[in-house]
Amino acid sequence: MTRTVRPGRLGGRFRVPASKSHTIRALLVASLAEGTSRIINPLQSDDASSCMKACRLFGARITEEGLDGEGRVLVVEGTGGRIKVPPGNIDAGNSGTTLYFAAALAALSSGEFRFTGDEQLSSRPAGNLLRSLEDLGAQVSSAEGGRAPFTIRGPLSGGSTSIECPTSQYLSALLLACPLIPAARTGKGPCPETEIIVPLLYEEPYVEMTLGWLEEQGIVLEREGLKYFRIPGGQKYRAFTQAVPGDFSSAAFFLSAAALTGSTITLGDLDMNDSQGDKAIVSILASLGCGITAQGKDITITGRPLTGRDIDMNAIPDALPALAAAACFAEGTTRLLNVPQARLKETDRIRVMDEELTKMGARVRELPDGLEIRGGGKPALTGCRVNARADHRVVMALAAAALGAAGETLIETAEAASVSFPDFFALLERGQEVSFSQ
Repeated sequence: MTRTVRPGRLGGRFRVPASKSHTIRALLVASLAEGTSRIINPLQSDDASSCMKACRLFGARITEEGLDGEGRVLVVEGTGGRIKVPPGNIDAGNSGTTLYFAAALAALSSGEFRFTGDEQLSSRPAGNLLRSLEDLGAQVSSAEGGRAPFTIRGPLSGGSTSIECPTSQYLSALLLACPLIPAARTGKGPCPETEIIVPLLYEEPYVEMTLGWLEEQGIVLEREGLKYFRIPGGQKYRAFTQAVPGDFSSAAFFLSAAALTGSTITLGDLDMNDSQGDKAIVSILASLGCGITAQGKDITITGRPLTGRDIDMNAIPDALPALAAAACFAEGTTRLLNVPQARLKETDRIRVMDEELTKMGARVRELPDGLEIRGGGKPALTGCRVNARADHRVVMALAAAALGAAGETLIETAEAASVSFPDFFALLERGQEVSFSQ
């Protein structure tokens, strides 16, 4: 699908979708827990749907009920760690988080599981994670590089593994699975322990998020920072009731759109005390020149003239497309650095943002680990036909850039926004109407 975006400013108040990262963790923990959990206001998107399907194939019963006022609740009857082996594939769709997390959890079972995904997901390597699962007792059969489709047969038995994590999802997957490694079938002797050594880790805030979930579950482990973990097995997840906070990764696109168009908007349900790493985009945009105030869970941004600077993106790779769009409108040079893992997402986002913003007239230079963008041109960008390569975050970043461009922009594969933000274009159009009516 091709969407046309015309230049304009934004106004009004928006409620961004629930956090994708929290939603997927909540679904998987609830599905492995004993008892019935209630997940309030979870994300409704393609990735969340892929995770829900995987959980049902594991044997969890998931139903939906309404909530007084706006919102919904997912009621999850957990498996108590007794994972069912499905007769067919577990298709993770476009969701890397679902693929990696579910693969590690499936390895707790003695059955054989086959994991698949869409074309984009099948190009993303999982080799480091699969080798660690083998170290811990699983049997794995995969294509070169450990890409999907692959099969896994457990059960995990504990032990020691060293894993390099260019994506934090590898480590989070092990942290979710290893506490549940059961005692030997004989029931004699202590529960197995797992030792995880982490010589390389990107995207640290996402691991802290996973550790927060484990802490709330009462999981016992020892660690030395994020470099070493010792995890006793034989532990269990328990049922819970929890609301899912708003998603800073999705908010990044409206925040950047307001920054580059000089608009004032308010985003609701964003908790600056939450563990999401992408909340850093708020302080980054403030450092570029935006006016930002936070009151409760409302964040109000006013776009002002932006000034470029160097930004370390290692902890927040998902924000690269949005910040690249904003940087085109900043005076001077902005460098988005230390984020080589952005090449391993749904697309090589460094290359794709370079190519598509260049089509719009941006002065961009691709770096090995990021982008260098010289902004301040008049006009900064000119609308044209661009191709988002079916990457949801590229779609939304190009739409944000198009609001500040001269002339209309046609965005191909725009339907991919539904992966994480199904209502993105509807909210964008509503925000322009509010702005125009003022």
